[in-house]
Amino acid sequence: MGLTDIGVNFVKLLPPEAAHTATIRALEKGLGAPLRAPTFDPILATTLPKSGLKLAAPVGLAAGFDKNCEVPSAMARFGFGFIECGTVTPLPQPGNPKPRLFRLSEDRAVINRMGFNNYGLDYFVRRLSKYRAPVPIGANVGANKDSTDRIADYVKGIEAVAPHAAYVTVNISSPNTPGLRGLQDKAALEALLLACGAADRAGKPVFLKVAPDLDAEAIKDIVGVVGNQGVWLSGLIVSNTTLARPDSLASRDREQAGGLSGAPLMAPSTEILKAFAKALKGEFDLIGAGGISSAADAYAKIRAGANAVQLYSALVYSGPGLVADIHRELATLLKADGFTSLAQAVGKDL
Repeated sequence: MGLTDIGVNFVKLLPPEAAHTATIRALEKGLGAPLRAPTFDPILATTLPKSGLKLAAPVGLAAGFDKNCEVPSAMARFGFGFIECGTVTPLPQPGNPKPRLFRLSEDRAVINRMGFNNYGLDYFVRRLSKYRAPVPIGANVGANKDSTDRIADYVKGIEAVAPHAAYVTVNISSPNTPGLRGLQDKAALEALLLACGAADRAGKPVFLKVAPDLDAEAIKDIVGVVGNQGVWLSGLIVSNTTLARPDSLASRDREQAGGLSGAPLMAPSTEILKAFAKALKGEFDLIGAGGISSAADAYAKIRAGANAVQLYSALVYSGPGLVADIHRELATLLKADGFTSLAQAVGKDL
């Protein structure tokens, strides 16, 4: 399992951000990760139709855990089918003032207002270029908080990471950089996609990461722009964290500012995923993210239209051994429903 139950429970005693930093540093020193990745049931293997990404298993690590691409090889050995590092911005930035990360233990959730804290593109690319594990790696790019030209920041990011990554994610949906979500608006998104398409000279798959806080009109606009200008775009990651605060939240930190992730995001993010899947009609790859903490959750996203899925917040409560358990149980669910491949289950609930 790698990180033992004792180790997982120890880091839970630390403040959230200190626990995260300690985990990264331990993994960087070779502590805690398995020596080799598990083997996967062949039924889990899939190829994303538009991007052509070949995955031995569909559950990936979402961006946010390894912001600086420091431990992707270690995380790959826990059994993730793909790894996404970042978000990285062109220039290093410290992010928002601390405290900025909160465990909502009673809700199996997390609130963060990190603000794209990272060491910058130069550091990130040095690490990314050394990655040699067979598990596909993605690079998630963003814009600096004080940038005067955010589209130019995305162009710089794509140009720098694309030669070394299996795919690139354009993150315009973090709620913690003021004004960033405005790039989801129709005119701004058209300009962004036009610039990003020209920047992807390496020809790598590019995904657009969107927010869960979208109404029907916003979804319609994004689908229209993607259809008209996103010929080169591979797909969408649905979704990022939410600004919503469900009435069901019981933790004392439930009103903290920032993006909410974890179990409460499962249902709303899956509904947004379904809406995009219905509108896009299989023309673009969809990666489902938000609230996954079990094989049943991953299966629900797949049946809602996701070609693959990602998780992160559930690791806070269940540890990294969770992903191998999900893959094992997901194979059982697929076979129980009579499927012989994961691709056959994609979109079955639409």
